[in-house]
Amino acid sequence: PVQGQSDGSGVVVAMYNISASQGSQAVLQCHSQRMVWTQDRLKDRQRVVHWDLLRSGPDHAMERVIDMFSAGDQRIYNGYNQGRINMPKTAFKDGNFSLVIKDVAMSDKGIYSCNLHHHYCHLYESIKVQLNVTKSARKERRFWDGQKAVFVVLVGSAVVLPCVNRRPIWTEGNSQEDQQQVVHWDHQPPGVRHDRADRLIDLYASGERRHYGPLFVQQKMNISATAFSQGDFSLIISDIQPLDQGLYSCHLHHHYCGLHERRIFQLTVTPPVPQIPQEPTDEPQYLPNEDPNTNMVEVPPHVINVILPEQRSHFLQQLGYILATLLLLALIVLAVVLLTRHRKRQGQDFDPRKVESPPLPTVTYVGHTSCVKKECERSIPEVKSSNQEETKLDYKNNLLKEAEMSKLCSQKAIDLDREMEKPSWK
Repeated sequence: PVQGQSDGSGVVVAMYNISASQGSQAVLQCHSQRMVWTQDRLKDRQRVVHWDLLRSGPDHAMERVIDMFSAGDQRIYNGYNQGRINMPKTAFKDGNFSLVIKDVAMSDKGIYSCNLHHHYCHLYESIKVQLNVTKSARKERRFWDGQKAVFVVLVGSAVVLPCVNRRPIWTEGNSQEDQQQVVHWDHQPPGVRHDRADRLIDLYASGERRHYGPLFVQQKMNISATAFSQGDFSLIISDIQPLDQGLYSCHLHHHYCGLHERRIFQLTVTPPVPQIPQEPTDEPQYLPNEDPNTNMVEVPPHVINVILPEQRSHFLQQLGYILATLLLLALIVLAVVLLTRHRKRQGQDFDPRKVESPPLPTVTYVGHTSCVKKECERSIPEVKSSNQEETKLDYKNNLLKEAEMSKLCSQKAIDLDREMEKPSWK
């Protein structure tokens, strides 16, 4: 049920979805104890107003000051207030329930509440007024503190605490209460708007009925004759057909109490359920000496494994273990990467090709004549210092080549000396 919806025609108290098979009977239940029809022969006891005082002292005690029934009888609960506090005799005719206090005393200070009760309509309202007493005439005033009216009055003066409610339920209502209560049902076929719904029946508390259409005459739809005495306004639909489906609404109106409610039913008709006839079967006959329980096999009890879900704390604990493991693996990988980079840097710093080799000595040959010296100097290649990028093997080869050239030059010098010593040279 959906509570508290309103579309202008009354408050929607509940909504129901009902499904019934074709040809069956459906009961749309609509109950309301507030609409129970009882002739209000005790109106003087049904409506009552009473004033209560909440003192502002340390005890914050609540006490009843005065009450009055709709017949006009008043009761004052404190002898000190006799002749000093009263209410208008015509309160339940004009709706003025104000409290009159004469000769205001300091003990009258507090918060007064005007409580209106309508037992027949089950309605209750309350109005609060705060009364403060002062000894200075300049401090007298009236104001609203946001929640209630506040009266500051002079000691010994008279004051009227307001409580006015002129709604019909608090004043004298219409004497023809049988016309104040009415119930009607509407039918809204699929695809039809609410304002074009079909009226089925109007039922008054006096017993009067107004039927719209032949459905009630044919006894296809019916409402109990004791509806207002029991508060049962249910609609009974017999022999349901596909044309009966749609939206049904039960409207309850109590104009005297100001009650307007709706109950909505969505009726769906389903195909009829086929009935399969059951053929009577004879019970098996047993031999006199044959026991039917002889061949019964005992079935072992079934074991059902029930897996209870882990608590949330266990799940968080397992998640913590997984996260810690992942963090440890990440730290190990990071350490391996840093160590590898450090080793690579050390290998680049120690490069044998970058080691400086000492400069090679220069070998020259000095002969007896200048020609030989020049020829040897031209034949000996200039030896330059090896670069830092040359290897040790190149260094050894250069030394061997220089030694061979040295021997060759020496041999040529010897040969020249021998030729010069010959007589033909001279």
